[in-house]
Amino acid sequence: MGAIVRTEQPTQVAERDEGQSQYLTFLLGGEMFAVPILNIKEIIEYGHITTVPMMPAFVRGVINLRGSVVPVIDLAVRFGRSASELTRRTCIVIIEIDSGDGCQDVGVVVDTVNEVLEIPDSEIEQAPSFGARIRADFISGMGKIEGKFVVIIAVNHVLAIDEMATLGQLSDASPAMLTAP
Repeated sequence: MGAIVRTEQPTQVAERDEGQSQYLTFLLGGEMFAVPILNIKEIIEYGHITTVPMMPAFVRGVINLRGSVVPVIDLAVRFGRSASELTRRTCIVIIEIDSGDGCQDVGVVVDTVNEVLEIPDSEIEQAPSFGARIRADFISGMGKIEGKFVVIIAVNHVLAIDEMATLGQLSDASPAMLTAP
């Protein structure tokens, strides 16, 4: 397993200005995405991933993270795109999601991590009902940063354990079925 690059989530949540939220931004296929910083556990270097048979194409496999088995999802494939090309800047972002039975850690492969940004709530628009290249329920909003939009991902929808488990059982499903709502 690769070395830990940095830990993003402090043990205590720091006080912040009201009306602003912090987001980790990253690139995926040349587009910028963001995840609320409170969902981020850590960022690690891309390392050895153990493949698991009979999984959907977007599941790269699992990693051993300090004794815990953590599934790793190729976010590009989950969004209906081609698999992420691995480079020296490719990272795995460990995201904590609420799985209904408690919290679950899931790793997502991203092309490169950018930075943590504060986006005022007034600069976040609702998810578009059409025109986006990913499912509308995967988007929690569109943040405006210096005149450009960043897609804010709804991690509990994108990484829904129940939906991904169901898709794993559909091993003979077409790729279009894996990304359709």
